[in-house]
Amino acid sequence: MGDLILTTFDWVPAGPRGYVRDLRVRWALEEAGLPYRVESTPFGDRPAEHFAHQPFGQAPWLTDGDLSIFESGAILLHLGKLSDVLLPTDPRARSDAKEWLFAALNSVEMASLPWSLLVFSGEGVDTAVWKLFDGFLKVHRLQHLEPVLAGREWLAGGFSVADILMADVLRLVDRLDGLANYPACQAYVARATARPAFVKAHADQMAHFGAADA
Repeated sequence: MGDLILTTFDWVPAGPRGYVRDLRVRWALEEAGLPYRVESTPFGDRPAEHFAHQPFGQAPWLTDGDLSIFESGAILLHLGKLSDVLLPTDPRARSDAKEWLFAALNSVEMASLPWSLLVFSGEGVDTAVWKLFDGFLKVHRLQHLEPVLAGREWLAGGFSVADILMADVLRLVDRLDGLANYPACQAYVARATARPAFVKAHADQMAHFGAADA
């Protein structure tokens, strides 16, 4: 393992603060107790070097020695190889954690992201597009996730990177009152975000972006 460097934006508007995806990486690093430092890349005029690390101009990316890794799921899987706090060593539990990590990204976030964008856009709830995405998220995703989370504390036995991703995806839905009829999902988000590692990661992200306002 080389020096772990997390690169995120130097500033973002107030609205997305606390939800920028470098929080997922900060959270994992704090859970594992891995030493790291944070560097910044411009939010506004993004240089060519940014796109060399992250081809879509997003953040974050993680540097580990001569490795540069983008996409939060890929970064968390990499960190899981460095710490069994993040990925269990038991083969079945490890497989379960990986399955749920990809489910958080490919099944739940795929449904929650367009839904949240519609909420932020102010589109009327009576539109056909709203009804489509609201039903897709709630009927086809949350309704199936609810009994899973009602029957377990964490997705793959102990807390893992799968829970970091799933809880982070769900807490944005919760922020927008999308979990009102899903108490097990709400309780899961509350459990996850009460963890000291999340509390520190969230505070650090808010302080990082807030410092740029000065």
